[in-house]
Amino acid sequence: MSDGKYRLTVYLTDPESHVNVEAHYETFTGSSTFRSYMTVTNAATADDTIVLESVTSWTAGFGAPNAETDINAWDVLECDNEWLGEGRWKRTHVTDYVPEMHENLIGHNQRYSHTVVSTGTWSTGSGAPMGVLESNQLKLVWLFQIEHNGAWRWEIGKNGDDGYLALSGPTNNDHSWEKILNSGESFTTVPADITLAASFDSAMEQLTKYRRATRTPHDDNHKPQVIFNDYMNTINGDPTTEKLLPLIQGASAAGVEVFVVDCGWYDDTGNWWPSVGEWKPSKTRFPNGFSEVMSAIAKAGMKPGLWVEPEVIGVLSPIASKLPDSAFLSRHGHRIEEQQRYFLDFRSPEACEYITGVIDRLINDFGVAYFKFDYNVSPGSGTDINSDSCGDGLLEHNRAYSKWIDSLHEKYPDLILENCSSGGMRMDYAQLSRFQVQSTSDQQDFRLYPTIAAAAPMQMLPEQAANWAYPQSTMSQEEIATNLNTTFLGRFFLSGYINRMEDQQKKLIAQAVSAYKEQVQPVLPNAIPFWPTGLPHWDDPVVSLGLRTDEYSLVTVWARNLAQPQISLLNIPFYQGEETEVSTVFPIGDGFPAWPVHWSDEKGILSVFTPADGYVSRTFRIKNK
Repeated sequence: MSDGKYRLTVYLTDPESHVNVEAHYETFTGSSTFRSYMTVTNAATADDTIVLESVTSWTAGFGAPNAETDINAWDVLECDNEWLGEGRWKRTHVTDYVPEMHENLIGHNQRYSHTVVSTGTWSTGSGAPMGVLESNQLKLVWLFQIEHNGAWRWEIGKNGDDGYLALSGPTNNDHSWEKILNSGESFTTVPADITLAASFDSAMEQLTKYRRATRTPHDDNHKPQVIFNDYMNTINGDPTTEKLLPLIQGASAAGVEVFVVDCGWYDDTGNWWPSVGEWKPSKTRFPNGFSEVMSAIAKAGMKPGLWVEPEVIGVLSPIASKLPDSAFLSRHGHRIEEQQRYFLDFRSPEACEYITGVIDRLINDFGVAYFKFDYNVSPGSGTDINSDSCGDGLLEHNRAYSKWIDSLHEKYPDLILENCSSGGMRMDYAQLSRFQVQSTSDQQDFRLYPTIAAAAPMQMLPEQAANWAYPQSTMSQEEIATNLNTTFLGRFFLSGYINRMEDQQKKLIAQAVSAYKEQVQPVLPNAIPFWPTGLPHWDDPVVSLGLRTDEYSLVTVWARNLAQPQISLLNIPFYQGEETEVSTVFPIGDGFPAWPVHWSDEKGILSVFTPADGYVSRTFRIKNK
């Protein structure tokens, strides 16, 4: 045991193939979730090599105790992700994937398995490296996640009467991955995290505690600060001194704690996409110098933040010719190019030295205290430079990038880092364990965002979940409140032209920030997420998210253009049998009619009257009397 971590290592050997395996299992104080990973060693004494094509980080049966409760007892919950449509969870009965085929008659298991695979470096660009196996019949839940910011694979299949689950990083079939081990050499898999619990809520509680126990220590973890970013539905990558100064004043007046200047601040050409990489402020956008803007942020009492895309160099950037080819991901002797960008290879000392110098300069010159690291392109299968295969090169690059992030935290322990990949296309735990803030989407329609916001704590900690709120002066008060509630039970993440708003609208934003700081910010770092109406579907007319704490619970309910008023039933079982007080936290005051509620302590159900017409939302506090 060390620092609250317990490790069990099981040593396995195969004398015939001369392969040794160390199976590592780790647990952490406060959570029953455990981490699993394997180390494979070529134990041959001669010059014999071993070629690895696939190594699982975890493999196990579902655990059917008898034939009557076999694979048929299980459902699979998995997540579809897409740019603008993250966090779409769905439930499927296992036998819809692997039906009964009486394979016992031929003496062989089925050859099919249900697989979910991610390629390239958008680790959540199409699916999630996590899932749930749930059996109401057995009162058992398996919850798992793969800790990798690149290629991964998970699968379920049938093994006799039971099912099996296998979790891994890159494989040969899926990701062009091979690893050659000479005598005495080893390979260690990416980690996988597994929780076994009696219920879904219990499993999520344990995984949430595990995530908090294993993430990078940071002061911001304990007090998630309120952020304004100038991009979404606002400046949209076209910042100037003239546009930013009024926004800075408006954000400060609303109680914002961090102000982030998003993309475009470095561009003099009007075509910033292929020229990124030098990361020097534009002279035309900021005629009096960029320091005028960054100093204005600090003088307004906020931390200055800046958008950077550190992993790429535009093909038209002067840096593209200054750095050697060895600093970039390459295949067949050519730099990998995607949408007019090259990819830095973080295994390269030249690449790391260059981009570290950029970060140093921006911090020293402009007092940057917060970086939003974006990532808008993916290099495909990987690089064949200094690697056994393209997949091997990509895996080692991914690991090197994570080490580089670790080095930034060591060098600048107070620096806050936000992870963004065209929104939420890299929401894996290898990234999430190292970043304080996670952008959840680029979705620009506030009517669609509640599903993304409500589902976000499945893939990340609630205090990391940066769901955009972008109220505008053209919106009604109810629409502004719905915007603000979308970010309320996570990392308060604000945009919008608040400087153009009327006093009443500005007061509503200030009310939301004040309520957040009073009711959410103090308890958020220890809150456990729950879903009173179940995990949301994309078009659900009523969506909800809850946070449970020792002091009280918070529940946000969104009603999305209901055809007629209805009573929505919110399942809150941990208050069952107790008398509670239910009050509205936000919005409150003139113009916001109260939603009638009724608590049934016998059933543990909160009935909420949700009105018809429009997009409306309320956040409630539930507390024991």
